[in-house]
Amino acid sequence: MTKESPSAISWIGSVDGLLVIATGIIAGRLYDKGYLYHILYGGSVLITFSLFMLSLSQPNSLYQNFLAQGIGHGLGAGLMYVPSLAVISQYFRRRRALAMSIVASGSSLGAIIHPIMLNNLFVRIGFGNAVRASAGMNAGLLIIACLLIRPRLPPSTNVPAYWTSVKKFSKDKPYVCAALGLMVFPIGMYFPLFFLQLDAAKRGLSVNFAFYSLVILNGASFVGRLSPGFITKYIPIQPLTAITTGACAVLLYAVSGITTVPAFVVFGILYGILSGIFISLMAPLISTLCDDYSELGRVCVVLDLWGHIDDVKCYLGPPVEGALLGDSFEWWKAAVFAGSLAVFGSFMFGSMVYFHRRK
Repeated sequence: MTKESPSAISWIGSVDGLLVIATGIIAGRLYDKGYLYHILYGGSVLITFSLFMLSLSQPNSLYQNFLAQGIGHGLGAGLMYVPSLAVISQYFRRRRALAMSIVASGSSLGAIIHPIMLNNLFVRIGFGNAVRASAGMNAGLLIIACLLIRPRLPPSTNVPAYWTSVKKFSKDKPYVCAALGLMVFPIGMYFPLFFLQLDAAKRGLSVNFAFYSLVILNGASFVGRLSPGFITKYIPIQPLTAITTGACAVLLYAVSGITTVPAFVVFGILYGILSGIFISLMAPLISTLCDDYSELGRVCVVLDLWGHIDDVKCYLGPPVEGALLGDSFEWWKAAVFAGSLAVFGSFMFGSMVYFHRRK
């Protein structure tokens, strides 16, 4: 889609992410009522179908890519997202953070393998066949996932009223601070993931390195997502969240000043590790704020509440940052915007730590 602006293209990923969370809200409630296999199988079929439809999209057809990748994939992934996390939480109590870290690392591993695989297949067999190969691989992996995922506990018979939970948590200062942090920080955090490759290309670096700049970041993110299970033995989840988000904010301000290959590599490694740690901490962070998290029904309600808030960053972040870049690609504007939001998010997480210790 060479004829479209960065802001227009970013809507595909933004809507995809939005629907993953928004659909997850519905899927979480269905999971509570015992429909785990229905949503798992339905989500798997929808993901596979949308990827095969993506392989049929025409060059420079924004709406076809938007329907297949943004809408279809977002709905399918949303059906599987929250229930998969909830099932994992049933099997672990003392080492839940480590288990969640391993689960969260899967998306980074896929973000390493898929781009490299597709980049080579595009040259050899073309876009359509390459995407169909990816769809086939995903179908096989989803079949394995559906066979392996089994709930340990029966469906909860005591699912709390949704708005009762909303009312309860809205009066809890640590939870409100965490919610604001989770809403605002990712708006800035996802800026490099959407635009780092474009930044490298526009700085005059080679096309090959521009491609691998994002692979480097995702590789470091894989390491970062595995780290919390070990780091939280020494630093509690809440302070670790505040520390990593503050460090990410500093790097976001610096992104407009990186112009060389070594600088991009160092940035990708540092930012990938730090953002990966934060992503792995999101679900365990919520558990530290909920006194009755051990009740299965509460798990999905709490994740649902976070999902409502998280929708904002999926919908607003990349398109706004793309618009700030403009046709002249003024990187400092988007960097200041992303960094400032990250600073606010980090401040909210610091406030969360303060209020939680005073309870």
